[in-house]
Amino acid sequence: MGDAALFADPAKHQATFAKIEEELSRSDEKFILSFRTKYSDPLPPSFITLEITSFGALSRLYSNLKSGKTKRDIAGSFRLTDNVFTSWLHSFVCIRNICAHHGRLWNRQMHIRPLFPRKPFNIWLTDKTVCNNRIYYILSMIIYLLNMVNPEHTFRQKLSNLLLKYPNVDSRATGFPARWQTEPLWQ
Repeated sequence: MGDAALFADPAKHQATFAKIEEELSRSDEKFILSFRTKYSDPLPPSFITLEITSFGALSRLYSNLKSGKTKRDIAGSFRLTDNVFTSWLHSFVCIRNICAHHGRLWNRQMHIRPLFPRKPFNIWLTDKTVCNNRIYYILSMIIYLLNMVNPEHTFRQKLSNLLLKYPNVDSRATGFPARWQTEPLWQ
């Protein structure tokens, strides 16, 4: 994480790394405190550090990686291109921030437009007319990634149940197409 040679913009890398160091210094997580008492290294290994790294810092870290094998390998582990993965991470950060600040998602048109994967490895949306600046698209991205890391997840079913519980909520205002339940991704 500290190897500046892996990053396209050294100033951005330094700023992101400083933010991560700040997050580490504020952390009161038991595994961080345990590391500090057991080891003299100033920073824990990356697998520990990334546990407390904010989603925004993680997104900036990834987007600033130089184009090449490392960046492709990370995105490839989710069967996405690095450009698509970068846009998805950025979108997740934006959505997370809206939610964290109690913003409205229903009927909101996002200023972000995450990319469509051209040749997705896993099940993806068959409806190519879906707006990529609505929450339906973001939720579809989440399901795609969850299908990759945990095929037994229950997110899709919980969301469907929530929409069934409140039939007076117009799901089309969030970008859900008329026949969204028939999409293989949502089944």
